[in-house]
Amino acid sequence: MDITSFAWIVWLVLILIFVIIEMLTLDFVFLMIAVGSFGGLVSGLAGAPWWLQLIIAAILSVVLIFFIRPPLLRALKRGGDPAKSNIDRLIGMGGVVVSTVTRTTGLVKLQIGETWTSRLAGAPLPGDGREELVPGEHVVVVSIEGATAVVAPAPVSAGSDGLTERITP
Repeated sequence: MDITSFAWIVWLVLILIFVIIEMLTLDFVFLMIAVGSFGGLVSGLAGAPWWLQLIIAAILSVVLIFFIRPPLLRALKRGGDPAKSNIDRLIGMGGVVVSTVTRTTGLVKLQIGETWTSRLAGAPLPGDGREELVPGEHVVVVSIEGATAVVAPAPVSAGSDGLTERITP
């Protein structure tokens, strides 16, 4: 009895390994390789020699990875929730200075009611060389660094009544 007659067992083990790896990575690469290996298994059961089984499995895997995987990933990501969440929703949010904000320290109450430690954004705004913001001033969150909101003064525009008002996103 020839060892190549047991190639189907090797194919089944490889398919199982690739499926397990795919369940851990969820990237569809190993799923495509598992399907390619299934092609090698089928060709082996049809009587193809071991070298042809390897070629069929390799070609099928490469074709699946380059031509099936990308549209499959796009189709799965299309249904994602477009709403911002967590830190992303804080960027651009307005707030009011609670405790003087400098380049290193301060407190800001955001529009959602949370009070965050904050610091002034690194580069001053054009025409605004201030090094601190006093309580009551309106700010906009520029970024989040750890548990600190990096803020900048909110832009000012003319209101409908001729007075200036702060614009908060």
